[in-house]
Amino acid sequence: MLKHRGFPGRLPGTDFQFVIRRPNPKGITPITRRERFRDRKPADRRADAGFMKALWENFGDQPFERGNLDAGRLSWLFGREVVAVDDPFDPESYESLLVIDVDVARRSFPEAFGG
Repeated sequence: MLKHRGFPGRLPGTDFQFVIRRPNPKGITPITRRERFRDRKPADRRADAGFMKALWENFGDQPFERGNLDAGRLSWLFGREVVAVDDPFDPESYESLLVIDVDVARRSFPEAFGG
């Protein structure tokens, strides 16, 4: 499992996790598309924006390996702001490649792009 050095471990001042420390011995948590409803808590929305900002600062518009990025946090963005590069995509692989859909991400999280 690739460890993304320099990637923030969590949203500062919160317990919202961005990375995992080690592979799960019981099996890899799959990345799935989670629906974001309008009534999500502001703290959850800040965590999504903070994670998107960290992704943008670390990877930009280039493909990146899932590695030690938290599957739960990725799942809130997957299928919209973050999309699979691989076809077929393996949601249970630490080596799966992802990329930011910059147009969608800028509309969803303008604050993550300095806007």
